[in-house]
Amino acid sequence: MVKHSRKSDWPADRLAEARVVIADVAHHSDHLIRLACTVLANHGETATEREDAQRLLVVIDARRPVRRAQREDNGRVAQ
Repeated sequence: MVKHSRKSDWPADRLAEARVVIADVAHHSDHLIRLACTVLANHGETATEREDAQRLLVVIDARRPVRRAQREDNGRVAQ
């Protein structure tokens, strides 16, 4: 088990990982890109970074087939 100090690098590490995924979207799954976009949209350092992540999330979501999107969205609502 790993103990984390109160001044953890965890948030900074997650932001860095999300930025790496976004920087190389061609080599990552839509699911991982969606997750990275969500992290950056919610926790990005600048307004521009958050807005860009939200825009990319819209593009990625538009690529999902309609039935699959409806199933996933219904699953989120049920949770």
